Amino acid sequence: MNNNDLLLRLRYALDIKDSDIVKAFQLGGMEISREEEQAMLTKVRDQDLEENDDFEKNVYQKMINNKVLDTFLNGFITLIRGEAKDKPQPQSGEIKHINNVLLKKVKIALALTSEDMLEILAEAGVYPSKGELGAILRKEGHRNFKPCGDNYTRNFLKGLALCYRE
Repeated sequence: MNNNDLLLRLRYALDIKDSDIVKAFQLGGMEISREEEQAMLTKVRDQDLEENDDFEKNVYQKMINNKVLDTFLNGFITLIRGEAKDKPQPQSGEIKHINNVLLKKVKIALALTSEDMLEILAEAGVYPSKGELGAILRKEGHRNFKPCGDNYTRNFLKGLALCYRE
C-alpha cells in the first residue's frame, strides 16, 4: 500500500470530508488547495499495464511521500483534539515505517486505548496479542520495536470503517 491508499482508506473509515482534509494539512503546516487534495485521492489508470497482471499498482494523480502523510496526521490530531499546549517537535529525517506512525497518530487523534485498538483489529478478523501491538506502537530504535506490515495497517483501517461507519 502506498501513502495515497492510506490517506484514502483513512478518509473512508472515519468519513473525513474534503474540507477537513485540506484543513488538517493546513494545521500540520502545509498549504494545499482543494484541487491538490482531489489529485491525492484520484487514481490514474495506467494503459501500459497488461490486462492479465495479478497486481495492479495504484497510481494517483499526485503521489504523496511519508513526510506529507505525516504532516496530514499531525494536522489531523490538531483538528480532532485541538491545539496542544506544548507542541511536540516535528520528526526530523526520513520516516521509514509510516504504517507504525499512522497507527500511533490515529490512536492519539481518536484517544484510543490499546484495548480499543485490539477490538478494532478483531472487527477485521485479526487478533494480535497486547505485546505485539505494544511492539508496533513503540518508538523506532527501541529494542522491542516491530515494524508494522501493510496487512496490519489495512486490517486496522478496515476495522475502523466497521466501527465508525455503522
